[in-house]
Amino acid sequence: MKSLFCALALSLPLCAQVKITPHDKESISIDIDGKPFTEFFVGPDTQKPYLHPLRSADGKVVTRGYPMQNIPGESHDHPHHRGLWFTHGAVNGYDFWGNEPEQKGAGKGKGKVVLQSIDKISSGKKSGYVEATFDWVAGGQTLLSEQRRMTFYDVPNMRIFDVDITLHPDTTVTFGDTKEGTFAIRLAPELEEDQPKKIPEPKRTGRMVNAQGKQTEKQVWGSRSEWVDYYGTVAGEKLGIAILDNPANPRHPTYWHSRGYGLFAANPFGVSDFERDKSKNGELTIQPGQPLRFRYRVIIHPGDYQSTDIARMYEDYAAGKRP
Repeated sequence: MKSLFCALALSLPLCAQVKITPHDKESISIDIDGKPFTEFFVGPDTQKPYLHPLRSADGKVVTRGYPMQNIPGESHDHPHHRGLWFTHGAVNGYDFWGNEPEQKGAGKGKGKVVLQSIDKISSGKKSGYVEATFDWVAGGQTLLSEQRRMTFYDVPNMRIFDVDITLHPDTTVTFGDTKEGTFAIRLAPELEEDQPKKIPEPKRTGRMVNAQGKQTEKQVWGSRSEWVDYYGTVAGEKLGIAILDNPANPRHPTYWHSRGYGLFAANPFGVSDFERDKSKNGELTIQPGQPLRFRYRVIIHPGDYQSTDIARMYEDYAAGKRP
């Protein structure tokens, strides 16, 4: 693995505006316009791959630091909420969501997402991408393999990237009906809606809104929508972060597991929880030879969803346009 990382590093163009750099077997950094944007953690000590931190074009951090960093004013709940990640809380009964070492995991216990290979890294003037393969391992076997491509764009005043994930089952795989999933971000405290009683600072200024105009956790959580934007003020700057659900995704428009305390997640499986109806079942089963594909666009933008026109940006994404 180390030789592959080194070979990929030597292939990077020097003039790239989107520069993607591997670091031994632990992580891959993404710089845009000469400034750090995020880092992709894939090392053997991680329970799942994740991006951390995510920054705005002006360098404001929009994701929570904990548990990777100890930052005053942050809540120390849910240690499995690491930056941006993709897993689920019930895969053949195993928990790939709450799967940190200090956690027991739900159901049959914990699963782990393990790096198999970094397949390709490409830097460029307008965009760059990372391709990697992971194994979802639990109960002593690989349940499925994940092929992931993340494409990062150089866009003025914004940070935009696409995530394209295809899951290939090695055996019969069932994604269980639980709200604990799936494509998720844990936001910086300033973007949270709810102010913890024991943490007076920083001030929480966040507000979530979806494509139907519903706002706050009370209306957005458990609803279905093409996109959700979560915006507020970070270090004096009004900014937001949007997740767009691709029209070809399973059960589009997806359900949203978005909380006032800063969890921001798209989850198509937790139907009984989201509909508050235990007679409904959102599980989904796939067989070998039946891959399951998920695509999302993430937009970190100045202002709010109206000034940025997230609705129009979603139309462009749905039409297959690059940023």
